[in-house]
Amino acid sequence: MENYIRFDWAMKRLLRNKANYAVLEGLLTTLLEEKVTIHRLLESESNQEDEFDKYNRVDMLAENSKGELVLIEVQNNNEFAYFQRMLFGASKLVTEYINRGEGYENVRKVYSVNIVYFSLGHGKDFVYHGKTEFIGVHEGDVLELSPFQKQTFKVDKVSQLYPEYYILKVNDFNRVATTPLEEWIYYLNTGNVPEHATAPGLETVKEQLKLDCMSREELKAYYKHLDNIVILRDNIKTERAEGRAEGITTVARNLKSLGLTTEQIQAATGLTTEEINRL
Repeated sequence: MENYIRFDWAMKRLLRNKANYAVLEGLLTTLLEEKVTIHRLLESESNQEDEFDKYNRVDMLAENSKGELVLIEVQNNNEFAYFQRMLFGASKLVTEYINRGEGYENVRKVYSVNIVYFSLGHGKDFVYHGKTEFIGVHEGDVLELSPFQKQTFKVDKVSQLYPEYYILKVNDFNRVATTPLEEWIYYLNTGNVPEHATAPGLETVKEQLKLDCMSREELKAYYKHLDNIVILRDNIKTERAEGRAEGITTVARNLKSLGLTTEQIQAATGLTTEEINRL
């Protein structure tokens, strides 16, 4: 199987070229289950404030043929408040893309597509879809639009007026790809395209995102990018391990000051006798 360019790198360097829109259109068409045509790419605030963000996160903002906004973000490392980050990003687009004085009927539809390479939240699936619905407290019914609102807004459900969120937990995918969406997740997870893939956009990946299509300088920069991602992940793991070790030492010191025996402190913290004696 051939190895292809990682999706986050492609978003930075290649997919901003209109000739490669078919890749993004394919992903969005597969995910949203309707034909998506990208009209143009817009400026997106990626918040790359430091060297960590430069490799950890990349985003892209697209406008489809219906005038809806689609924010695609790739996150490589853990961010404990990522759910709130998703909310902030979508809300910011809602307020930024309506002119002062315009009626609320002109609020743009926003899709937030999040490709995460870390364990976000707790769940069994690898693709999640979030939307807003209003449920009756007493009757349990879903609040619907009036016929006039449906005609005016050209949607069928209240949820279609609000931002929708998609989370692709790439690292949690561990099965044979049998559907177009699974084929896409497989590519995002492994950097390979299934041999008989039929998902929209993946044929363009095969044609245009091959490693052997890159120049020597591009390959050098690409491999440096991959190395930096690995280094950043290792640094995070090290910091967490050091933080846990420091926390255990503090606990052991406190237990010792309370007069607990070495055996009791060992049972509570897992430290050795020598480590406890040095406290």
